[in-house]
Amino acid sequence: MALTRSYRTTTIERSQRDPEFAQGLLDEAATLFLNGEPEVARILLRDLVNATLGFEALAKETERPSKSLHRMLSAHGNPSMDNLAAIFGAMRSWLNVEIRVTAVPAQ
Repeated sequence: MALTRSYRTTTIERSQRDPEFAQGLLDEAATLFLNGEPEVARILLRDLVNATLGFEALAKETERPSKSLHRMLSAHGNPSMDNLAAIFGAMRSWLNVEIRVTAVPAQ
């Protein structure tokens, strides 16, 4: 019988032991948002929050209710730009990274 692991379990464990992996997830979430894939970006960001900061701490950092943050980062969530900026800001601070946008010409 093949052994399988949950994607979320793997993400949480790897994010907790490998800061570069967690930073890469944040980078990928930002890239997905900017490239028009907000549904996937929200799910990835939700998994990253669960693996690192946690929703209760994120609620304190962003001064937004935890339940609202859960809804915002669901597959059908619709966070405002202010809320996204607050979430990314809290995650950036928690992971101790700087976010820069670099434009790449379309091919």
